[in-house]
Amino acid sequence: MAAKDRPLFKDKEVKETHFKPLLVFTKHPLYIFIFFFSWFLFLFYWLPARTNVISSTVAHKKNGQNSMMKRTCDLGAHVYMYELPEKFNSGLLRDCRSLSVYTDMCPHVKNRGLGRPLPEMGSPSWYATHQFIAEMIFHARVENHPCRTWDPAGAQLFYVPFYGGLHVSSHFREPDLSVRDRLAVELAEYLSQQPTWQAHQGGDHFLSLGRTAWDFMRSNDGPDFGANTLLKLPRLRNMSVLTVERNPWHGSNQFGIPYASYFHPSMWNEMLTWQNKMRESPRPHLFTFVGATRTGVEKAEVRNAIVKQCAQSTRCRPLQCARGASECHDPDRVLSVMSRSSFCMQPPGDSFTRRSVFDSVLAGCIPVFFSPHTAYTQYRWYLPADRGEYSVYLEEEKWGRIEAELLKIPAEKVAGMRATVIDMIPRITYAHPNASDVGFKDAVDVALEQLLKRVRPRLVEKI
Repeated sequence: MAAKDRPLFKDKEVKETHFKPLLVFTKHPLYIFIFFFSWFLFLFYWLPARTNVISSTVAHKKNGQNSMMKRTCDLGAHVYMYELPEKFNSGLLRDCRSLSVYTDMCPHVKNRGLGRPLPEMGSPSWYATHQFIAEMIFHARVENHPCRTWDPAGAQLFYVPFYGGLHVSSHFREPDLSVRDRLAVELAEYLSQQPTWQAHQGGDHFLSLGRTAWDFMRSNDGPDFGANTLLKLPRLRNMSVLTVERNPWHGSNQFGIPYASYFHPSMWNEMLTWQNKMRESPRPHLFTFVGATRTGVEKAEVRNAIVKQCAQSTRCRPLQCARGASECHDPDRVLSVMSRSSFCMQPPGDSFTRRSVFDSVLAGCIPVFFSPHTAYTQYRWYLPADRGEYSVYLEEEKWGRIEAELLKIPAEKVAGMRATVIDMIPRITYAHPNASDVGFKDAVDVALEQLLKRVRPRLVEKI
């Protein structure tokens, strides 16, 4: 048949194709039964699956763009995030070199606060994250969190994404106290004018700070270390404050959150792989100390005792962090030493707490504390109630015999404590901000969960 003749037979061919099966079906009722039964099974099994996929996905339209986010909010509540004037957060980053009087923060504010990627660690989950940057990462996580709502009427928690830590560290040497306090005062004024704040006077609001509470509680009685008065402003005392170190005596509305470490996984399998690696890691050293000596009577005493005993012991692996020592700023080196040790010494740092506590947990190294305010009074949301399950506490009279005290702990007990520490890793980790469903509760999820427990009873009382 010539090609030009084929269209002439097209209708006939279609008719034959459509009607021949029907003739067969009418002659054979069994075929009709099988056909409709198969179609019924198809509808029964296929449609529910399709429905589940649709219901577990939310189409969110923002700034003229549609994005699909997998809904896994199991908080039982929603979080509203303020779109603050940029002077309170992103605007501060424009002058990143001046965000700290000690270092250039420009490399550290990259990647939403994660810092420089560390491909040498063998996974895209690792970053050279600055120890005082948790407020930026918290902001990025809430921004992409499945429990976030853009409707304040449907929210039970209200997040104020203020980069207070970055701001205060840029003014540590500002002699004019009114200049030092200005942005904090402006924040209080801004919030107090919002209807959402006025509804409960900020009782359902919270902010996160990447520096210690001491940096926001300047006292007129003591020496001036450069702090402002953010946490002493009367209008803000009703809100919840998340900070890497709370004031144990005057911080009833302050709650400790982990310092940011270097690991920011996007998926559960990355977390599980790391945990298994730490479980299998050989630990030839009984204890280690990653740090340096300090000035000040109490700090110098305990650190000098640790450094001296570690140097004299064949069971200790020290990593000295004298000023300018690059090894202590190398995440691979720090975690390598800690992951090969059973116990990690955690004396107070410049203040009660130190980022090293969370590095040691990440490395599966049992922390040894010398002050209750280094962890026990700080991070109750994140740590087991029984401190003996995951840590060792040495009172002052035991500071001179660290090795002997550690050797008293049975091997079975040590193994159990290490297992608990490794199980804690997800809770003290800040997941990658771009991940909306990481498959585990990270530090931000835990904080939101605990905040809701705190806020709900307070709101009921005021109704």
